Amino acid sequence: MVEIDLTGKTYLVTGGSQGLGAATVRRLHAAGGSVFINYFPDESQANRQRAEELAGELGSRAVPVPADVTDREQVDAMFAAIRQHGYGLHGLVNNAAVIRDRTLRKMTDDEWEAVIRTNLTGVFRVCRAAAEVLADGGRIVSLASISAVVGFFGQANYASAKAGVIALTKVLSKELASRRITVNAVAPGVVLTDMGASIPEAVRGEMLKNIPLGCFGEPDDIANAILFLCSDLAKYVSGQTLHVNGGWWG
Repeated sequence: MVEIDLTGKTYLVTGGSQGLGAATVRRLHAAGGSVFINYFPDESQANRQRAEELAGELGSRAVPVPADVTDREQVDAMFAAIRQHGYGLHGLVNNAAVIRDRTLRKMTDDEWEAVIRTNLTGVFRVCRAAAEVLADGGRIVSLASISAVVGFFGQANYASAKAGVIALTKVLSKELASRRITVNAVAPGVVLTDMGASIPEAVRGEMLKNIPLGCFGEPDDIANAILFLCSDLAKYVSGQTLHVNGGWWG
């Protein structure tokens, strides 16, 4: 039997308090890893509460850390906090993302920039900071999207940002290869998270017709792919985008 064992390794998951992020945190932790659960420090403290509840559920080896990934100072402070815990860092999962769907004619500059700032620039900033502390042989996995290759109606900002994540993944896989750090992306199809549920029912019905397996993804389907890319089983996989979409595209 081949098992994935992450004992003794530490990971940071951005946007880890809910949705795909929380599913990924649970998977990495279940495999024996220690996990820093990044959350956006919103005024309502809802994200903090979710992160603390998740850490409490998992018990040891799970630590919440706040940071807005679009803010360089907060990102630097997050990595300083990680170092203060005395852990090395063996993997990064870039999951934090926002969505502001609107057609091109109606999309505002703020809606464009908010999505690019979080979903692409945020990934760049976190990767840049992580590269300074990641152990040799570490892992970076970033969440792209089927939207990056299909281009869904009303997602000029989101699709552009996620396409940028795929390009950034290819570049970083070359720049960090000398340290045996692998850099990959996972591109989910439609997944049954809060974000997926925000898609109008009629639109989801049309999307479902394009999926050969006949169902939408579950968060664990994506988390399992991330777990593989974080493991020693994927030590020769780098610069790739793994499409997890039920056969819709790829």
